[in-house]
This record gives sequence, structure tokens and C-alpha cells, in this order.
Amino acid sequence: MAYDETLAIRIDKALSGVPNVEQKNMFGGAAFMVRKHMCVGVVNDMLMARVGPDQYEDCLKEKHAKEMMFTGKPMKGMIYVDPDGISTEVQLTNWIEKCLYFISKLPDKKENQKRNKKYFATQF
Repeated sequence: MAYDETLAIRIDKALSGVPNVEQKNMFGGAAFMVRKHMCVGVVNDMLMARVGPDQYEDCLKEKHAKEMMFTGKPMKGMIYVDPDGISTEVQLTNWIEKCLYFISKLPDKKENQKRNKKYFATQF
């Protein structure tokens, strides 16, 4: 199934003032990288939000949010937001801001830095 390209355009517009943003194909959808870290994305018609472990439980309590299941397990720190939870620009921007907050806490990646598997595994 193709992803919602209109949502991807809305995300791109919302991130227009953020430096170092790049769009990539991931998870069968579109992912938006900020400083080489995955930040938000689109899977089918849902927002994929990387809110991080500290905001995870609170975000799951929000209407229209649910666990992101990948290979049968929830990815702690990552959630899906149903279309009704991102139907307005204010709603979408609020979710993107949560993701940018988490990304702002991560160290910069060097150009050819390989992913530290131990660090990555503890994030989810």
C-alpha cells in the first residue's frame, strides 16, 4: 500500500524552517530525518512519530495515538498517530514539535558514523 503523499507534503511544509531535514523512504513509507536522525514519517495514512522513551507513555495516552508495532513488538519511543489526530495543522505541528524535542537531545551524527547497535537497542 502506498503512503499518504499529502501527509508527507504537510510534514515537509511544517519542517520547512528546520535545518538539516532530509526525506527518505523507510518502513514502506516516508521518513523525515533531522540531523540524520529519524524524526517523523508517514506509514500508510498514519503519522509515525519518534517521541523518545521519556515522552512515550504520556504520548500513548493522547487520543488517536497507539504503539508502533514492528516485527510483532512495540518500538518504545515510537508511536503511530491516526489521521483524526493530525487532521489540522495545529495537531500535526504539536506532534512534530514533540519529535523535534526528542531529536534535539540526541548527539550529532558524523557524516559516516555507523550506528552504535548497543545505543540503538536501548532507545526502543
